[in-house]
Amino acid sequence: MLNYKRYRKNPVVVYPERQWPEKEIEKAPVWCSVDLRDGNQALIDPMIVSEKIEMFQYLIKLGFKEIEIGFPAASQIEYDFLRQLIERKMIPDDVCVQVLTQCREELIERTFESIEGCKKAIVHIYNSTSTLQRDVVFGMEKKEIIDIAVKGTQMVKERAARFPGEIILEYSPESFTGTELDFALEICTAVQETWGASKENPIIINLPSTVEMNTPNVYADQIEWMNRHFQNRESIILSVHPHNDRGTGVASAELAMLAGAERVEGTLFGNGERTGNVDILNIAYNMFSQGVDPELNIEKVNEIIEIYERCCKIPVHPRHPYAGKLVFTAFSGSHQDAINKGVRAMKERGSEHWQVPYLPIDPSDIGREYEPIVRINSQSGKGGVAFIMDTYFGFKLPKGMHREFADVIQAISEAKGEVSPDEIMQAFREEYLQKKEPIHFRRLRVDDLSGETRSEFDTRVLVKYTNRGAEKAFEAVGNGPIDAVQRGLQVELGARIKILDYEEHALQSGSNSQAAAYIHLLDSDSGKVTYGVGVSSNITRASVRAIFSAVNRLGLGER
Repeated sequence: MLNYKRYRKNPVVVYPERQWPEKEIEKAPVWCSVDLRDGNQALIDPMIVSEKIEMFQYLIKLGFKEIEIGFPAASQIEYDFLRQLIERKMIPDDVCVQVLTQCREELIERTFESIEGCKKAIVHIYNSTSTLQRDVVFGMEKKEIIDIAVKGTQMVKERAARFPGEIILEYSPESFTGTELDFALEICTAVQETWGASKENPIIINLPSTVEMNTPNVYADQIEWMNRHFQNRESIILSVHPHNDRGTGVASAELAMLAGAERVEGTLFGNGERTGNVDILNIAYNMFSQGVDPELNIEKVNEIIEIYERCCKIPVHPRHPYAGKLVFTAFSGSHQDAINKGVRAMKERGSEHWQVPYLPIDPSDIGREYEPIVRINSQSGKGGVAFIMDTYFGFKLPKGMHREFADVIQAISEAKGEVSPDEIMQAFREEYLQKKEPIHFRRLRVDDLSGETRSEFDTRVLVKYTNRGAEKAFEAVGNGPIDAVQRGLQVELGARIKILDYEEHALQSGSNSQAAAYIHLLDSDSGKVTYGVGVSSNITRASVRAIFSAVNRLGLGER
């Protein structure tokens, strides 16, 4: 039996004056990528220097202005990597590198050695403040924990005063989510005052959910409580660093932004320890889908995936939000039908805004225009098949034909599984366009009888065709070419046929345009109905081909 009694609920925040539920995200935060530090340390096969350089340059291309590049005082590889960036002048003037270090003098000294020659850097210090770690890891009282942070700040301040470039201090009370709020405020305020933070020289206070311990609303309460209790608030850039242990990292970050967070640290696709860091791309695309500029260059998601997978050696899940190969597909028949109708409605209305059921954004906006939107399997319905025929091949099937052709595709999918668009088109050719046996239409001549006869019919046709290879011909009159051909075929085949519906449309524009015609035909003797389809550069010829297609599908040519 699952022994749930071993676990206790983590405490919530008693904070009835919360204001974040009434707010909306209206602008992008300051984004800080920690792919090269927090993300890299979680890789089974960490990046080598050349991969780190490629990732660093790509993060800049994506628009990140703050990038945590590693822990140079604790790793020679990370130290050498940073030195390459500086000495090869690979850090743009508008990009700030961030380096992490513990509050120990030898590590802080080594950190400043690593950033020598850098015009601007964020020095990120931290120490754990949670009740659990104070007890079982450090065995320290609150005052001793505060002393570690204050002394670390003093050491950074002393070296920053001698540093020729600009130094910004970032402080993280690690395991903030497991720390009493009044103590978290006390230690952050001590660091803030020791640094001498001001509006002109602000400090970054980073409040991480090092381990997710509760629902996202509790994290938002913690962030807002801190935000509203800080003294000299204009001297603080309030940052968050959510993890994803409970699977709610994105929600935690978004609610934290509502609660006052101005800066978000995270990684591409959420790579990181355990279940990962917060996925910055997910948040950014969420903002984009709500009409808010994410201030990142994320239009080419396939390119982002390719570089990420190569450098990190981790595949992006096919159902990953926005980026997964399957996220813009629909197997369900009802979904496919809704997508079809939504796209059609947008085109007909000339809408400036994207509104399509089951597709929160236009896939083409993030570089996915060449991937299938609808895929067909045994669970698919008539709407999906019709959407494929229209979107991929330009055939706008009459509504009454949707079910008929969908049944053809379902039989194929039940036998072999998923059916590709090309396989759907091939089935369409075989079932309709190439349905030319036993009777095969060959030639047509149309004569206008208007004014030449007192007959009720104004059109005469001469039709040449083959029946099982034997050449045949007939003449007939009617109220137009289609009616005349129908009447002639009734005599030729000895059948009573009736055209129930007729539709046509252009397949493409220009001098080489072709037309598609659809005939819904009834065999009055058997009661059977079916559609026939014909294509030609001449609409009358396309219509006659559609009639012959329907006759063959009904089996009337076998008589």
